[in-house]
Amino acid sequence: MKKIEAIIRPHKLDEVQDALSNANFPGLTVTEVRGYGRQKGHKEVYRGTEYNINFTPKIKIELVCPDHRAESAIEIIIKTSKTGEVGDGKIFIYNVEDAIRIRTEESGESAI
Repeated sequence: MKKIEAIIRPHKLDEVQDALSNANFPGLTVTEVRGYGRQKGHKEVYRGTEYNINFTPKIKIELVCPDHRAESAIEIIIKTSKTGEVGDGKIFIYNVEDAIRIRTEESGESAI
């Protein structure tokens, strides 16, 4: 099993969620996060005054899927969240040793 974490632009969340749901990825965890990468934040102008915004708001989505479906999920996330501009985000892929559904105590892929 793989755990996929993707940091994406907030306005892309609905598009990514719809595409993953349509591709039969049933579960998704979403967290509002803030951070910066190579761009080190950005500047905004409010009423003529320029402000440095060090931490840019982003959305972190997390999903766990069987190994053979990981590439499909990654392609969907890239296709739906890519704008081609700096700040599109990152995807991290981890190996998951096991998963356990607390209610039924099922484990392995049947628990995800």
